[in-house]
Amino acid sequence: MTAPAVPSYDAYMWPIVERLRAHGRSMTNEEMLDDVSAHMGLSEAVRSAPHGNSGQTEVEYRMAWARTYLKKIGALENSGRGVWTLTPKGAAITEAEVRGGPRQVQQDYAAQRAAASPRFSLDDTPSPSTAFDAAAEIEGEEPWRGALMARLLALDPSAFERLCQRLLREAGFSKVEVTGKTGDGGIDGTGVLRMNLLSFQVIFQCKRWQGSVGAPTVRDFRGAMVGRADKGLILTTGTFTAEARREAVRDGRRPSIWWTARCCATCCASIAWACGSRWSSG
Repeated sequence: MTAPAVPSYDAYMWPIVERLRAHGRSMTNEEMLDDVSAHMGLSEAVRSAPHGNSGQTEVEYRMAWARTYLKKIGALENSGRGVWTLTPKGAAITEAEVRGGPRQVQQDYAAQRAAASPRFSLDDTPSPSTAFDAAAEIEGEEPWRGALMARLLALDPSAFERLCQRLLREAGFSKVEVTGKTGDGGIDGTGVLRMNLLSFQVIFQCKRWQGSVGAPTVRDFRGAMVGRADKGLILTTGTFTAEARREAVRDGRRPSIWWTARCCATCCASIAWACGSRWSSG
C-alpha cells in the first residue's frame, strides 16, 4: 500500500496562525491538531500516517516543527501545559512573512555557525526545501524516543500491563489492579482516581500498538464498561484516529472515556528505561 502524501511542515505554518486567530489566539496541541487538520482538509489516512516508531503521527510531528519555526520567528509562544498563543507579532504577521520564516531561521542559524566557525560559509545555508532537515540539527531530534518505543513494543503483554499500572500509580491513581483476564471485553485493569472530594472508579485498557486505535475499539471498550465503571481510560503506544477521539467524547454517551496517546512513549517509556529488564519478563 502506498503511503499517503503528508504535507510538508511549512504547509502548516500559515493555517496554524489562521486558526489561532479564529480561536481567540490560543489553542492546546490537541485542539490545534484537530482544527488545523480539518481546516486543511486532511484525510483520515493522512492524519493517521505514523512517524516511524515514535508513537506520533506524521502530521503531529510536522505540525510540531511548524510551531517551532513560528516560535523562532517570534509569532508564537507556549506554556508548560502545551498551550500555544499568538504573540503581538503573530497577531499582525502576514502570510508572506510566515512563508519566509523558514528561510529567515536558516539564515540566522547560518550566521551563528559562521560566527562560531570561520570555515563555515554562508553559501552553506540550507535552502527552504531542506529547512526541515536542518531544523532537526537546530533543536535536536530526541533520538532516544525511537529507542524507547522499540523497547516498549518488545515487552510481553503482561509486562506492558504492569508498566501501565505503574504509570497510573505515578499519576495519582490508587488501588490499581491488573486483571489479566481473557475474554473480559478488553478490560485490563481497574483503579480509583480521587479528585478533591470526589473519587471515580476507572477501568483501563492497554494497547501496545504501533498503529492507530480506531473508533470501533473505543465503542467496544465502552460496551465492556457498562455496569462496571463510570470512567474508562485507554493507554496506547500508538495514536488515535480522529474518529476515535470524537467517539470518546461524543455527547450523550456513557460511560465516558479518557484516552492518552503516547503516554507510553514519554512517561511510561522513561519508567521502562529506568527499570530495565524488570519489565522484560512475565
